[in-house]
Parts: sequence; structure tokens; C-alpha cells
Amino acid sequence: MFQILATIFAGLLGLAFGSFLNVCLSRWPEGESIVQPRSHCGQCGRTLTWWENIPLASWLALGGRCRTCRARIGWRHPLVELAVAALWAASAWQGLGALPETEFTANSIYVPLFFIVGKMILLWLLVALAVLDFEHLWLPNRLTLPGTAAGFLFVLLSAILQSLVPGQSEALSTLRAAGWAALYNLLGILAAAGLILLIRWIYWLVRRREGIGLGDAKLMALLAAWLGLPGALLAFGMGTTLGAVFALTLLATPSSKHDLRAWAAQKLPLGSFLCVGGVISSLWDQPMIAAYLRWGGF
Repeated sequence: MFQILATIFAGLLGLAFGSFLNVCLSRWPEGESIVQPRSHCGQCGRTLTWWENIPLASWLALGGRCRTCRARIGWRHPLVELAVAALWAASAWQGLGALPETEFTANSIYVPLFFIVGKMILLWLLVALAVLDFEHLWLPNRLTLPGTAAGFLFVLLSAILQSLVPGQSEALSTLRAAGWAALYNLLGILAAAGLILLIRWIYWLVRRREGIGLGDAKLMALLAAWLGLPGALLAFGMGTTLGAVFALTLLATPSSKHDLRAWAAQKLPLGSFLCVGGVISSLWDQPMIAAYLRWGGF
């Protein structure tokens, strides 16, 4: 019962933070403050009432249009709110599901809660970056760089928490565990970012123009900071596969067939696909990597 209630609460909280994310996604590209002015219609400028700001419900009640000028409210708003709500609910269900019911005590819940909150932060960041890159081909430093630092700190604190078990709570062993975790994480961050930089350099040698932005390298660093190098590489593999499928789908459209030169020069939001891969990896990386290793005979 506790797991069900906590999952529902996480989903409702995700709706609220998804609504806040929509404000950020609308105002950041325009260089506007996310605090002032209050939420308003982008077409007629009317300040929204409290009941027009209820996540998802208001969009449905208004039929996806402004109550005054009838301007259309894009599908991005309910989709972002639903995405954050569903991902936060899934992370809560998954995190609490790994804890036996007999261990549901006030003290034993702190460590799982720490991991759940960390995963929620990562998922919020990935949804934000996916939308920004898809709509504006923009992976802002204000998200990637602090996000990478937060992931590094999260892994460091995780190592300290996991080392504080009976018989291993000495300060020396805790510091040693934290030091190794920090080193491995830092090397993973550098390797993940270096992979994108290497591909970017090779592409420039062949085509004599940039093919991958530096924002994608910073995004890979963020993924490695939170997921480790194996999880980041899994996200990279899934992201590039999704990107290739998307590109081939565009190529198959009639308009693309008539102008292959324009299609070849078209920029694709690689960061959005990497974020989708990161979401999948953050939720199911361990079973997916284990299945791959079994399939490969390792």
C-alpha cells in the first residue's frame, strides 16, 4: 500500500514540476525570467487565473485554447506534464519495489528515497533538454554543466551511503569508497564527452564542417555523471539508433526525395534522441546491459 500511495504522490508531484518545466521551456529561449511576470497567454497577454494553471486538467478543460482569444495552446504543454509525471511515478515504483515490505521502516526508507529523488532530478533534466533540443536545437549550459556537477555529487554521496553498512562504517573505508567512486565517475565523464568530440573531429576531417555540437558532448558528460560510463554508452547506442530511424523516416517522405541536398544539410536534434536513450537507460540499464552480456556470451 505504501508503494502505491508513494507512486501516486510522485506522479502528482511530477505534474506540478512538469507544469513549472513548461514555463521554463517557453521563457528560457526568449531570455525571459521564469519568476515574473505571472503565467499569461502568449497571444493576448491576459494573466491566467488559478484554475487555468492546474496541470493537465486546465488544458483539457479549456480544450487546448486560450479562454479569451482562443489561441491554440500547443500539445507540448500536456505532453511534458504527462511525461514528467509518468517518469517520476515509474522511478518511485521501481525504487520502492526493490525494498522488501518487511523493511518499510522510517530508517530504512532514507537511502531508497535518496536514490529516487536523484533519479527524478535526472529525468526532469532529460525531459527539459530533449524538448529544448527538439524545438530550438539548443542544449543550454545552464542545464548541462550544473546537471553534470549534480550527477557527480550524487554518485559521490551514493558511494558514501552504500559504504556505511555494519562493519564498514570506519571513516577510512568510507573515504576510500568515495574516492574510488569519484575517480571512476570522473573518468567516465571524460570518456563519454571524448567519444562525441572524437566523432565531431572525424566528421570535420571528412566533410570539413561541423556535424555535432559541443552541447551533445556536454550532454554525454551529464549522462555519464549520473549513469556511469556503461549507462551512458547504452543511452548513446539507443539514441543514435533512434536518430538514424528518424532520419531515414524523413528521407522516405516525398518532399525529401525531391531535394536530397537540402535533406543532407538538415540539422537533426541528436540531443533529443540521446535524452530518450538516457531515460530508458536510467530506468532499465542494469537488466538491459545484463541481457546484452548474456547474448554476447560474456
